[in-house]
Amino acid sequence: MRRTRGLTPALGAICLLAITLLTSVGVGAAAMAFSPAEPTPQAAVDLSATGDGTITLVHAGGETLRVDELSVRIVVDGEPVTHQPSVPFVGSPGYVGSPDGPFNAASDGRWHAGEQATLRLATANAPGLTAGSTVTVVLRTERGVVARLSTTAS
Repeated sequence: MRRTRGLTPALGAICLLAITLLTSVGVGAAAMAFSPAEPTPQAAVDLSATGDGTITLVHAGGETLRVDELSVRIVVDGEPVTHQPSVPFVGSPGYVGSPDGPFNAASDGRWHAGEQATLRLATANAPGLTAGSTVTVVLRTERGVVARLSTTAS
């Protein structure tokens, strides 16, 4: 008669070790899958607008922003303008000329603290921007909203 009693505890320990190892690999993989995405860039931006359709955004501080990662949404008196800017650009429907500063395609593509971006809405880009209009600009990346700004055009 062969003795196998000593083999059972060893097999049990090996099975327990395998289960523990597989569980820890599964938990690690799940943790990596749900790790937080890269955070939204943090920057302070100031907005001003004038009745001739000029919108000026000043990067007042914080992280340098990559312009090609930004989307810019402009709303006048609660209505989005017909032609939203796709930054960076040079000559675009709904805008007079090319923007100044980092929104211009000839810039280095980075918006640093202290830099000013200016663009001018064409009169055909409804609704029109006139003195007294409320202008809202939302700057965002795929990671979230960088700034939501509102002002009254002078």
